[in-house]
Amino acid sequence: MRISVFSVRSLRWSAAVLVLLLGACATVELPERHLQSREPAVQDCAQWFVAKDAAIDAAGVRDHEAWPVPGFPYLRSTRFLASFAAETAGDAQRTRDWLGHLRDADLKARAAEFRNLDADTAAAEKHRARAGQCGEILMRADLADAQAMATLRARVQVPDAYKDWQRVMGFYALSRIPFAGGVAQWHAEAREMFRRAREGAPAAHPLERYGPPAASGYTRAEVSALLARTARDPLGMPQLTADEQARLLQTYAPVFEVETTGDYDRPGILRWGNEEHPLVDRSHPAVYHRLAHVRYQGRTLLQLVYTIWFSERPADHAFDMLAGKLDGLVWRVTLGPDGSPLLYDTMHPCGCFHMFLPTPAAKLKPPPDPGDEWAFVPAEMPAAGEGERIRLRLLTRSHYLVDATADRTGQSATPYRMLAESELRSLPLPAGGFRGIYVEDGLVPDTDRPERMLFWPMGIPSAGAMRQWGNHATAFLGRRHFDDADLIEQRFELKLP
Repeated sequence: MRISVFSVRSLRWSAAVLVLLLGACATVELPERHLQSREPAVQDCAQWFVAKDAAIDAAGVRDHEAWPVPGFPYLRSTRFLASFAAETAGDAQRTRDWLGHLRDADLKARAAEFRNLDADTAAAEKHRARAGQCGEILMRADLADAQAMATLRARVQVPDAYKDWQRVMGFYALSRIPFAGGVAQWHAEAREMFRRAREGAPAAHPLERYGPPAASGYTRAEVSALLARTARDPLGMPQLTADEQARLLQTYAPVFEVETTGDYDRPGILRWGNEEHPLVDRSHPAVYHRLAHVRYQGRTLLQLVYTIWFSERPADHAFDMLAGKLDGLVWRVTLGPDGSPLLYDTMHPCGCFHMFLPTPAAKLKPPPDPGDEWAFVPAEMPAAGEGERIRLRLLTRSHYLVDATADRTGQSATPYRMLAESELRSLPLPAGGFRGIYVEDGLVPDTDRPERMLFWPMGIPSAGAMRQWGNHATAFLGRRHFDDADLIEQRFELKLP
């Protein structure tokens, strides 16, 4: 008997009382120093966080985009934020700003968790407001405690997405040898596909084009002027307004050119139906977007991320190890301080098929270990002219990227909606209430692939399954995450203005 992910929710709630009694076992870590504080407000807030975290875990609605900091229930970290832990020490203003970002990451996660926990949106908003108030109270207490701050800096690090026990049990040192051959074969095939596309080889199937809405973006000069005048916070992050973010995302939004042989090649909006996995509403082509940041030689660079979703990767044969529910493509643009694209990279939402496409401003560094997956570059990117967009060509069924170049065709495209990726953390359910598309370990339910049974010695849990931002391990050989703070600095030498 297969139990629906939604049925599991009611079973988990039956254990909520026991979980609340256990308290410390259910939460990330019991904040004992807060519970034992002589300040009633600190004690009260600590108890409130314990109760709410227990309820969130019991209901199975924990959000996994940012990592809870053990012992600091009002903070969550990302790999980017964790990279500032040591260097903000001794600087009161940078420390406060850093803590502000850690608190913001927690509040955004809790907003989704409370909404998914309680169908009453007013109650969810009340909980979110209380989390903000209590976070401020606990933060003031911790800022006055040198030992607490030292503990925070030690614990804020985000563990990698690899499971060492899988590599140990799978004899990784030996099993990686045949996997290396498979990776090399994929690299050769991808290079060949890019080469053929760039030489003008026609698509094997009809192409359908999808482009951003007609809303106005910026010119390149306007982007440069915007970033030049925009203030940056102590972590180097540009303080853009919501409208400026939207226009910047529209400016660099790509055109998707998809070989189409069936509905599985038509992108759409994700929503909940009566299945265990989210459904793709193909009547509304959509691209989900987010802003991200990466570090390079002490500077913070802005990144624009675009994700397109398909209903499935259909099986090509009875033993297709890569087939399964949902598929997609993630496209990321890393901008220089002047707003010019320095580097592009891409993956599927499973963390698979990560490749880099550098502009002339990015030079690949040699790998420290030739046996690891370092930075696969199937082709370089030409500079796009004023008003030109990058065109991405995807194969039918597999949705492999086989070309990325400036779109000079002038052809029309079906407009896609541009939606914030954060919406996927809490979507309406058909019968009422809300739930994010991600479950335990940040995975999208029912999107597991047969390949997980073959690839588990590489240490990636459920390899091939779709997963939430912050949970993308992108290398079978070695270790690499899509959101590593030093991902580019380690691999490329950039020419910055």
